[in-house]
Amino acid sequence: MTDLQAEGSADGGRECLIFNLGGEDYAVDILKVQEIRGYDKVTRIANAPEHIKGVINLRGNIVPIIDMRIKFQLGNVVYDPSTVVIVLSFSDRVVGMVVDAVSDVVTLQRENLRPAPELGSSVDTGYIIGVGVIEGRNVILVEIEKLMNSEELDLVQLEAA
Repeated sequence: MTDLQAEGSADGGRECLIFNLGGEDYAVDILKVQEIRGYDKVTRIANAPEHIKGVINLRGNIVPIIDMRIKFQLGNVVYDPSTVVIVLSFSDRVVGMVVDAVSDVVTLQRENLRPAPELGSSVDTGYIIGVGVIEGRNVILVEIEKLMNSEELDLVQLEAA
């Protein structure tokens, strides 16, 4: 079974949350989304990489906040009213992911999914499951476990402890 076939519903579709980063559309499995929040002040962690904005206290849980725009080196990062944090729950972790905006929830059908492109060894695309086509636009489907580097998250947990 390929990654494109995994985690689909009985009809072959995959429900995803679509979000925007630097003018491009990305999608993440909706079952991994815990909540969506407006961007708010975070507590900085000393010596953390720039894209790890810090941590927040979410109902008693310390949650690392990672700005994907900085992680993906998308240039000038602006925090405005459309900037949101997608709180994700996966592999016994809870992580906040800062994105430009969230657009909608869609069901990606198998016939609308294409395998991840081969871009060579110089570009890390291991987190890309595939590319979906929705209403004529390309949406990059990401596997959040591979996108969120566990070494980075371990660093935040150690610093916050």
